[in-house]
Amino acid sequence: MPVPDHRPTSGLPQLPPGFRFGTSTASYQIEGAATEDGKGPSIWDTFCSQPGRIQDGSSGAVACDHYHRYAEDIALMKQLGVGGYRLSVSWPRIQPNGSGPANAKGLAFYDRLIDELLANDIKPMVTLYHWDLPQALEDDGGWLNRATVDRFAEYAGILGEKLADRVEHWVPVNEPNVVMMMGYAIGMHAPGRELMFDAMPVAHHLLLAHGRATVALRAAGATSVGCANNHAPMWPASEDAADIGATKLFDALWNGMFSEPMLLGRYPVDLAPLFEGIVQDGDMATIRQPLDFYGVNYYNPFKIGAAGEEAEMPFEFRELLGYPVTDFGWPVVPDALREWLILLRARFRAALPPIYITESGCAYNMGPDENGVVDDQPRIDYLDAHLRAVATAVQRGVDVRGYYTWSLMDNFEWSEGFQQRFGLVHIDYETLKRTPKRSFAWFAEMVAAQTRSLG
Repeated sequence: MPVPDHRPTSGLPQLPPGFRFGTSTASYQIEGAATEDGKGPSIWDTFCSQPGRIQDGSSGAVACDHYHRYAEDIALMKQLGVGGYRLSVSWPRIQPNGSGPANAKGLAFYDRLIDELLANDIKPMVTLYHWDLPQALEDDGGWLNRATVDRFAEYAGILGEKLADRVEHWVPVNEPNVVMMMGYAIGMHAPGRELMFDAMPVAHHLLLAHGRATVALRAAGATSVGCANNHAPMWPASEDAADIGATKLFDALWNGMFSEPMLLGRYPVDLAPLFEGIVQDGDMATIRQPLDFYGVNYYNPFKIGAAGEEAEMPFEFRELLGYPVTDFGWPVVPDALREWLILLRARFRAALPPIYITESGCAYNMGPDENGVVDDQPRIDYLDAHLRAVATAVQRGVDVRGYYTWSLMDNFEWSEGFQQRFGLVHIDYETLKRTPKRSFAWFAEMVAAQTRSLG
């Protein structure tokens, strides 16, 4: 593959020997094949079929057609030079109705995928749940129903028995805070419920599912189980006591509500009353399974202010001024990643296992020019700056073992549809042609240079 010119950066970020470079994707966002080989419907299939839910009216029915093109995509990863790939399994591809025996054809797909990755010296990090719940389980209450935890543990056992001998790392649940808030509290994501604080059982059940799946995976022989929690530093809009109090509350809801149970076996003290009548005896011990790594999904910090008296929530988001923004409108603040990594270590100390950045990336939507080149210099700048932020945190004593960029390829971006492009590889959604971007060439060159410098 010819390597397009790109602006050189000054030296390499000083990352430790053995640091793992990887990319990430999710099943519903890339696989397509929505009704093939026995796959059942997911909540995202249902959500996308409802008018007005997806901004461009699209769905993941075809997406990037990775289900049929996985070998081509793995060949691109090989060119990229990454040592790891974080993928997710489609639960309704394995259990079309969310329970019962495994669908043999669904299992066979992931069996082939894992073998192809290993044949190309790429070690898989497998996420069990990246938001595509079988619709049949949602019909019974979804994550509001404690019985879904039992179904998830059974599903984890099926995958562990089939794949544990070949998967390097496991993540039970991707971004439980996003699932709870976006899917059940405000309804912007599937299943589209708007329960506000009545969605708290969802948070607890997702945490229980994480714990139960960790037990099931280890029983099947898994040697490394962690998490992938979406985290953001919280910055108060002012020094006013109301803004500071609102910021602390949202920090507890967004960051603490999932990290503290996983690592300390308790909910943040300010939130504990919200879980009365939800937590049962033994639950917190189940949730607090020893983790082999802690995954951080990072995109940007949040600026929080106190909301007015008539607002449904006591906090509100304020615009973070003074920083460049991506095409998604998200502020680009690399130093906030350094800040969060140091803060995470300070909060949890010995309870914190080694960290992987399990997602970090940016949406820039430029396409191929007349020469077929996708000039996405802003993505190069983003990745370089965020890797340097990680390197600074490492130099200050934080044990970070890897960085998985989001995403390998452009894909279906949930409620945005196909409007936002996060990939190192451009996808033409009409022809499904893959075109590596300039950021792809930069990332490959950076990985090769790091490998040389670290021996």
